[in-house]
Amino acid sequence: MSSGPQPPSSEAAADADAVRDAVAEPIDPDAADVPDADDLPTSARRRAAARELGPVVAAVSLGGAVGASARYGASLLWPTAPDAFPWTTLLVNAVGCAVMGVFMVLITDVWPTHRLVRPFFGTGVLGGFTTFSTYAVDVRRLVDAGRAGTGLAYLALTLLVALAAVWGAADLTRRVVARERAK
Repeated sequence: MSSGPQPPSSEAAADADAVRDAVAEPIDPDAADVPDADDLPTSARRRAAARELGPVVAAVSLGGAVGASARYGASLLWPTAPDAFPWTTLLVNAVGCAVMGVFMVLITDVWPTHRLVRPFFGTGVLGGFTTFSTYAVDVRRLVDAGRAGTGLAYLALTLLVALAAVWGAADLTRRVVARERAK
């Protein structure tokens, strides 16, 4: 029977020291370097991972709320009738992919950023804004309405537009950056 709080055991103190010593600078600025499973007890590994990944999860969550709200706003501004071609979803995905192309060039080639910028804006905001789940629902809706050809065309068009938008925006941004650096 315990008579109050006990001082930390030498094993717990060693675990804390091992976690502090084992957490190094991450290679990927968005991912924490969690110590190897063989080096730490499970509880210490979990605490280290939570401490390192907690801010990333919070940044993605906050960004996702912002992006999803913007997408919802777009659907209110430009609603799509149930039997109509889903132009709003196509436009949202194209714009989101183009912004991603610009953003990735800027944060990888131009500006050093805080480690939470990419998870917040790239994964969170743009992940919440682009809506490939709605894209899949739109395809299904078109096929179920007997418009399989339109659904398949939309399926292919969205893929092509999204890839062209991210590639084109990244390429254009690189050219602008190179021109500005050459001045």
